[in-house]
Amino acid sequence: MAKAKDTVHYKGTEGGWGSLRGIAEVAWRERPTPAVLDTLRRQNKAGGFMCVSCAWGKPEHPHAAEFCENGAKATLWELTSRRCTPQVLARHKASELRTWKDHDLEQLGRLTHPMRFDAAQDIYVPCSWEEAFAAIGQELKAIDPKSAIFYASGRASLETSYLYALFARAYGHNNLPDSSNMCHETTSVALKTVIGSPVGTCVLSDFDHCDAIFFFGQNTGTNSPRLLHPLQEAVKRGVKIVTFNPIVEKGLEVFKNPQNPVEMLTPKATRISSLYLQVRTGGDIAAITGLIKYVLAAEERRWAQEHAHVLDIDFIEQHTAGFAAMKAHVDATGWDEIEEESGLSRADLEAAGQIYVEAQRAICMWGMGLTQHVHGFDNLTMLTNLWLLRGNVGREGAGISPVRGHSNVQGQRTVGISEKPELVPLDRIAAQYGFEPPREEGLNTVEGCEKILSSDVRAFIGLGGNFLRAIPESERMEAAWTKLNLTVQIATKLNRSHLVNGKVAYLLPCLGRSEQDMQESGAQAVTMEDSLSCIHGSLGKNRPASAQLKSEVAIVAGMAKATLAPNPNLDWDGWTADYARIRNAIEATYPEQFHDFNARIFTPGGFHRGNSARERIWKTKSGKAQFTVPTRMNALGFAAAEGRYRLMTLRSNDQFNTTIYGYSDRLRGIEGTRDVVLMNPDDMVAAGLQHGQIVSLTSDAGDGVHRQVDGLSVTPFLLPRGCLAGYYPELNPLIPLWLHDEQSKTPASKGVPVRILR
Repeated sequence: MAKAKDTVHYKGTEGGWGSLRGIAEVAWRERPTPAVLDTLRRQNKAGGFMCVSCAWGKPEHPHAAEFCENGAKATLWELTSRRCTPQVLARHKASELRTWKDHDLEQLGRLTHPMRFDAAQDIYVPCSWEEAFAAIGQELKAIDPKSAIFYASGRASLETSYLYALFARAYGHNNLPDSSNMCHETTSVALKTVIGSPVGTCVLSDFDHCDAIFFFGQNTGTNSPRLLHPLQEAVKRGVKIVTFNPIVEKGLEVFKNPQNPVEMLTPKATRISSLYLQVRTGGDIAAITGLIKYVLAAEERRWAQEHAHVLDIDFIEQHTAGFAAMKAHVDATGWDEIEEESGLSRADLEAAGQIYVEAQRAICMWGMGLTQHVHGFDNLTMLTNLWLLRGNVGREGAGISPVRGHSNVQGQRTVGISEKPELVPLDRIAAQYGFEPPREEGLNTVEGCEKILSSDVRAFIGLGGNFLRAIPESERMEAAWTKLNLTVQIATKLNRSHLVNGKVAYLLPCLGRSEQDMQESGAQAVTMEDSLSCIHGSLGKNRPASAQLKSEVAIVAGMAKATLAPNPNLDWDGWTADYARIRNAIEATYPEQFHDFNARIFTPGGFHRGNSARERIWKTKSGKAQFTVPTRMNALGFAAAEGRYRLMTLRSNDQFNTTIYGYSDRLRGIEGTRDVVLMNPDDMVAAGLQHGQIVSLTSDAGDGVHRQVDGLSVTPFLLPRGCLAGYYPELNPLIPLWLHDEQSKTPASKGVPVRILR
């Protein structure tokens, strides 16, 4: 087994002075106005500004600085002094800009004017908002509504998202894919199946009462650093944290709190994980099977010795179905198979199992390390099996808590951004607005890409995000993209998706969340939902980057007015003038979750919109929480083969989704480059590779399609044997579009079959 000393790694801690240096470096590059200090002071606090980065919960009693390194970077990035004006874009043809790195494109700064792409000149040219809306409406009216896609990234507010979904359905389709399709859709599908709720069951106060926390495939230090505060407090009161991850990520290893003077000025730090197990990529089903096997054996021992239970027998009998079949499957599975598939020893799994058995209340948390696999659904249903065994759902201090990514990705689904009509109250919408919404299922991200490749989709509107860079099979998709009749991108900064365009293309710049949104009735607040199903108001106060910017609400309303026939119930102008009216409309559509919406938007800590599974009301087919039997012991969609590796794609510490703040992946010890492939040193020796050797990765999917990424530097890293890692989105061209979770169609970015070419 390779040792840390033989690998590239970071010797420091998560947080600490390194975190402050990371913020300072981005501040130096972005040169924001002094107003950024007040924005950071107000960030994630009641009545303040809600971070545009991750979706972690906002506490009722915030810290003096309730932002993390990546949250600060996101704010600095938005409030940059750099401006991407029409004059700047006139100096660069799109063909030239397509050769630039992602980071360099966004370093041009904030977009300032609505722009139309002039294909003859290969540049963007300024246009008026009136021209843009009229042209977009004309193009949409000329095609079948079902041949249009309205995509949403996870950034847009509840108000914008509600209107966007309403626009789509009034226009005539449910083609509303969002960024959740690429990350946590597996969570939504699996949890909806087994507990009847598509989201987690925990609230922030549960972390004050739990005895153990189990993490699977989630990098807290980079993706949701504010979560480290409740984890640190939990550890201090004796909570044991167990982590399963192919990579030893610094954030779940050791943390030095930047807001603690003692820790900053001394060697003192907090060890986060009591036990850290490097499961093989795709091996989580087997690992969780081992944990369940240990719990079932502990039940038998305790009953024999003490006539007492480890399992919550009353809960299982009253609230669940399918226990016997699940137990029979686990009993029939041998430890040899579990060890082989998971890459972990029986002793380590039993040690983790004992921590679970000893905990009266336990919380499980996960990220895309579980969801982005061909059999990610089985990852999550097996984890739910483990939590149901001891009744760890629907009681204080216990529960299921997926760690969502973008700041409102969960909330968008709550207010109608969904391709699945059964998740939306269509009858209520029909009665409320006087039109018949479409009832057939729309396109998710993968299906939308397939329809673009087949030329069945004719128009694409992107509400934020960097769709072409974020999806699998990106090179094939770019080639097909130019055949679209219409592409519209709503954004704050330039990215690669804006440089590959349809026949008619518009780039529409919007306000940032931290900026003042002044409408007819005055300054407007917006709302979003965090990972814990709490709703928060956000009020921007900074001067907009340009007087030409419109809010996302105003842009959606402008497109809708230009496209749809007049309907007195669709008050686009009134909604734009006063966002409180949009919240009234949301409340009317979703009265159980959003009652007294306007009165509650600045509730400290947010207001909880409710969760049936938390109340032990199971909205499943059986009416109970459902134990399940996995279809296999490995989450990968391919078999082992000589020379075939399991590739997982990662974000760096200087990155949020496709936004690249810089080239420092400090917490992994990688600086100055993103063109790397991380590899176990023993695998390097076996393959005859040297540190720094330049190689290519090629797809080994066996479908006859050539996919290859060149120019990658081999970097020794502490990974399980047979596993590779590299950065997203640079390695997305290696992921086949068809390689996705079987149930949710989430791209399998954490289990990609590849080979190394010299």
